[in-house]
Amino acid sequence: MTRHYQMYLGGEWVDALDGATYNDLSPWTGEVFAQVPAGARADAARAIEAAHHAFPAWSHTLFSERRALFLKAADILASRQMEVVQLLAEETGCTFGFGMFQTTLTPAMLREAASSTSQPLGELIPSDIPGAINAAVRQPVGVIAGIGPWNAPLILSLRSICMPIALGNTAVLKPSTESAVVGGVLLAEVFHEAGFPPGVLNVVTNGPGKSSEIGDEFVENRTVRRINLTGSTGVGRKLAEAAGRQLKRVALELGGQNPMIVLDDADIDAAVDAAVFGAFLHQGQICMSTRRIILHKDIAQEFTEKLVPRVAALKVGNPAEPDTIIGPVISPAQLQTIVRSVAAAVDAGARVLTGGEADGPCYRPTVVADVRRGTPFDCEETFGPVVSLIEVDDVDEAIAVANNTDYGLSSSVFSRDLAKAWLIAERLETGIVHINDQTVGDEPQVPFGGVKNSGWGRFGGSASIEEFTELRWISAQLTRRQFPF
Repeated sequence: MTRHYQMYLGGEWVDALDGATYNDLSPWTGEVFAQVPAGARADAARAIEAAHHAFPAWSHTLFSERRALFLKAADILASRQMEVVQLLAEETGCTFGFGMFQTTLTPAMLREAASSTSQPLGELIPSDIPGAINAAVRQPVGVIAGIGPWNAPLILSLRSICMPIALGNTAVLKPSTESAVVGGVLLAEVFHEAGFPPGVLNVVTNGPGKSSEIGDEFVENRTVRRINLTGSTGVGRKLAEAAGRQLKRVALELGGQNPMIVLDDADIDAAVDAAVFGAFLHQGQICMSTRRIILHKDIAQEFTEKLVPRVAALKVGNPAEPDTIIGPVISPAQLQTIVRSVAAAVDAGARVLTGGEADGPCYRPTVVADVRRGTPFDCEETFGPVVSLIEVDDVDEAIAVANNTDYGLSSSVFSRDLAKAWLIAERLETGIVHINDQTVGDEPQVPFGGVKNSGWGRFGGSASIEEFTELRWISAQLTRRQFPF
């Protein structure tokens, strides 16, 4: 039986203005998972107006009231964990392990947001004028627009609106067409049940091909004061260009071609464990997924001989089965993109050590060696269960190879010498570096984001305060000021 959902605007469940809907398909079965409103630009305008109307009251709500609402939302989401894990599997092909990860992290994000409601939002600054004081004060900006992706929709859609709302802003969330339920409607259900006032969170869904017009409304509507996007670099660039013409600030978390460096003094078994997880969690469909494993020549053979059998043994298939590691790719189109990417690498001289083929709606976990430097496969992001092995002679070459990409999201270094690893970390051109760990990781309180074509801005903790509040200077003259004329 097909599920039917509505958008959430101004505290009410509504259809698109023109009544249009679209079919949200399951990547595993190809069948209709849900029927969802195909909202258009006019629906986005309605959502923005609802958020704008709610902002004055919400921005002046006592922090203790906001905190209580976020804590209640966290409890509600946690109580629905197994239901949400199943929805994630059905709508996005998410395997059990990654579903549990998403449903564990998101309540923690809500609780971290609750704690942020009472954080200091200003400072006193000395004045060189007699009898004057200066204050730097952070205040909520107004309406925040968040654009969520399909690959980790529960986490990344929530991240786009969670801290902004906690800081006193109101929000409009546009989830991906491929994850409109778990990345949008579900969050609205949680916020609604928790008792957030109408208009504080609004969710507008759109059908295929309508994302750009929703984005245009976010950019051109003067009521929207900030936009944040998690998505592809191509989409992020277009959004940034359009927003720049409106002098509107955006926060972007985009793609990654994330390297893992394994030095000759590394714990090889630990590095192999990390590589398997970092490269193949959620079919490699994570912006932080390990894409390139850079191996010192002295340990390259040992590492490869241990890695390849581990990868070949990963279970491929139905994401609803708890022991499945590699579920379906999100769509047939994305599957064909992966197929073409690997084929092009092989045509350029690469060798497939395991995998390298589709298996129904899945792509078998794949390890590739001898990738020619400078080819698209070497420099660009293959958003799937594919990782390449690159052998280098020394540390300097490892760093040069790691940095030889336009992306700069996450990276990692394996070495028993922590001081050496730290110095390498300082030279890597990524917003995130993990020492003796893989490249996939997030915590609610850390500054998350990339450099270069992986975006700008930071999400999480105090970094979110900087992104989603306005810094103002307010001065007060405590004694009468003397002027020269």
